[in-house]
Amino acid sequence: MSTASPASELAIDVTGVTKRFGPKTVVDAIDLQVRRGEIYGFLGPNGSGKTTFIRMLCGLLTPDAGSGTCLGYDVLRQQAEIKRHVGYMTQRFSYYEDLTIRENLDFIARIYDIPDRAAAVQQSLERLGLQNRSRQLAGQLSGGWKQRLALAACLIHQPQLLLLDEPTAGVDPKARRDFWDEIHRLAASGLTVLITTHYMDEAERCHRLAYLAYGHLLAQGTVGDVIASAHLTTWSVSGPDLPRVASALRERNGAEQIVAFGNTLHVSGRDAPKLAAAIAAVRDDRHQWTQIHPGLEDVFISLMDGAKDNFS
Repeated sequence: MSTASPASELAIDVTGVTKRFGPKTVVDAIDLQVRRGEIYGFLGPNGSGKTTFIRMLCGLLTPDAGSGTCLGYDVLRQQAEIKRHVGYMTQRFSYYEDLTIRENLDFIARIYDIPDRAAAVQQSLERLGLQNRSRQLAGQLSGGWKQRLALAACLIHQPQLLLLDEPTAGVDPKARRDFWDEIHRLAASGLTVLITTHYMDEAERCHRLAYLAYGHLLAQGTVGDVIASAHLTTWSVSGPDLPRVASALRERNGAEQIVAFGNTLHVSGRDAPKLAAAIAAVRDDRHQWTQIHPGLEDVFISLMDGAKDNFS
């Protein structure tokens, strides 16, 4: 875990943030610090509390416990101020499909009471490459272009913090890459970004990460920090009849995780000697075994397997 930064350098600085819905604790005493100008990745399985946590940060939900600030404003008492300085992009496209791109942006600019709306809208169109499609109905856009419109709408009031909830779900690889290029340009200009994603390649593009499972923060730090904290040993095996190898390993102690990766298996465990003994028991000359550095996906599958479902 990284060393705390001075308060002036932090866009998000919260401690013990908790949210309950009935008897279920959906977010359980989370501490989080995000530096200004940082791209911070928020990962975890569906239902882990990521969206609930984001909504508390941007003032849409009030925490049941905890304290802290977002952009210097108190998350419990200054939610209206937070909303004015945050851009929030939800999981689903939430703009008017029977309005054009330009009309949607003009509507958002009216909501924020932006001076010189026409200039602000035009600037947003140009920044996201939307000017040639400005008269196209939002409902006729592909997933990638809807994503650009949503991002333009989030940025039109010049927020200091961007909260993005799985923004690239359902868009093609090129649109995802273009989106991330834009996010890095924005961060380089000083904008802070907190983004949830299920894609490991996107997680690796973040400056730091946090992994949430069933309301609990299980790991955080740089990619290297998170991988090291898992204390995971991983082997790659290739050769014939890998399903049989996987089945034999599952009967042994030590092989906690066996996952197919293309034409190989990744076999992982936290106890290296036990894992080595399990591998020795099934190893033969037909297969090639190589110890490798565990990747983020290996680590996150391991973290998820070890987490306890708070709805069970």
